[in-house]
Amino acid sequence: MKLDLLAFAAHPDDVELSCAGTLIKHSEAGYKTGVVDLTKGELGTRGNAELRAQEAAVASQIMGLSVRETLNMPDGFFAVDELNKMAVVRMIRKYRPEIILANSIYDRHPDHGRASKIVSDAVFLSGLVKIKTSVDGTDQQAWRPKAVYHYIQDRMMKPDFIVDISEVMEKRSAAIHAFSSQFYNPASNEPETAISSKQFLESLTGRALEMGRTIGTAFGEGFVVERTPGVSDLFKLL
Repeated sequence: MKLDLLAFAAHPDDVELSCAGTLIKHSEAGYKTGVVDLTKGELGTRGNAELRAQEAAVASQIMGLSVRETLNMPDGFFAVDELNKMAVVRMIRKYRPEIILANSIYDRHPDHGRASKIVSDAVFLSGLVKIKTSVDGTDQQAWRPKAVYHYIQDRMMKPDFIVDISEVMEKRSAAIHAFSSQFYNPASNEPETAISSKQFLESLTGRALEMGRTIGTAFGEGFVVERTPGVSDLFKLL
């Protein structure tokens, strides 16, 4: 299956918290979208890997994904090395996306920056014909996406562009709340974490409001680019 837009994430819920609206909007516009999680999020303080997988399945349905896979790298301990880069190369060549979304270049959680680097390197390597890969015994062809965009996570960064997600904000919120084990629940007996407070969920809406205000819309999601994008029609810019 060829995808138009493929998002990579260090953990299940990374894309939901940061770019779910963008994925939903493009899915509803007819683009094929998917997510590849590098880990199962097994080190998360609340819940466990099995529960996170169930929540991810619900979120994937809400976001209209065509596919979601997990590479089973060790949460918290995966390295920026050849083995992990090649695992991502295989996913890129398998789905041949035009655009890739990746973790924030740097962030509070060290996995996010490492995941960003692995994906960026893999995008370049995936286009080299002398690197040979195969999946299930079938040789893969070289493929390099047109662009890599990094979504913004816990640490605020100045976005290079912002996607208007106003019309899908309700679905975005539903995708986030699919990970109910991780977020605010006054009846929960689980330990408190950096993202389990009521204020954290409110901050997500606040950031989307601020991003939207920047471009003159109700809500938005921001991205950082590796390569300056070009446009052929100024009137398609907000």
